[in-house]
Amino acid sequence: MPNVLIVEDEPDIRELIRFTLEGAGFYVREAGHADEARKQLHDEIDLILLDWMLPGRSGLELAVQLKQNPKTKTIPIIMISARGEEEDRVKGLDTGADDYIAKPFSPREMVARIHAVLRRSKPENSEDQIEIAGLRIDHISHRVSANGRPVEIAPTEYRLLHFFMTHADRAFSRSQLLDQVWGNQVYVEERTVDVHIRRLRKALEQSGHHGLLQTVRGLGYRFSDR
Repeated sequence: MPNVLIVEDEPDIRELIRFTLEGAGFYVREAGHADEARKQLHDEIDLILLDWMLPGRSGLELAVQLKQNPKTKTIPIIMISARGEEEDRVKGLDTGADDYIAKPFSPREMVARIHAVLRRSKPENSEDQIEIAGLRIDHISHRVSANGRPVEIAPTEYRLLHFFMTHADRAFSRSQLLDQVWGNQVYVEERTVDVHIRRLRKALEQSGHHGLLQTVRGLGYRFSDR
């Protein structure tokens, strides 16, 4: 199971988070301030739960430093703070944090957010080259081709197609697609998904692959050659 580092200066809150995460099957490490957290990073850490207000160096400062360091910049960070205003959320995310949770928070929501961030940072299937029914995506060169011919595709539609092709034959709701492709820290409406689905289908129409992108009535969408 993933290793989560809790950086929180209030022992009672840290204990509550640790108890919740261990109950959900996570391995947990703890730190009460930024310097102690940096010492913990000598071990393998899969995600950091980082409180904004810490003694000495703030969580915000630590997040910036971690994201600027090549050795730690890929570790996902979820900011935790009692500051729940939109301006504060944006400021926290601007540091490079992957998500933001406002206090007080639901333990179940916290666990769900952690799982969502870990899925985005370590997708279940991240093959560099995938081909389905003649439609090929090359994640190294960032190119799409259909029956050997290049397909011009916009960046958002590319991310959407890559997610679908690495999760073929599975149905996803619009909210799940927003979480997986856009990220749940991006505030966009569910109908945004429909717009990009239409654009993706149009890009695949000339080669006849638009039919692979199927509407699942009452739920959302599925990518399948069945």
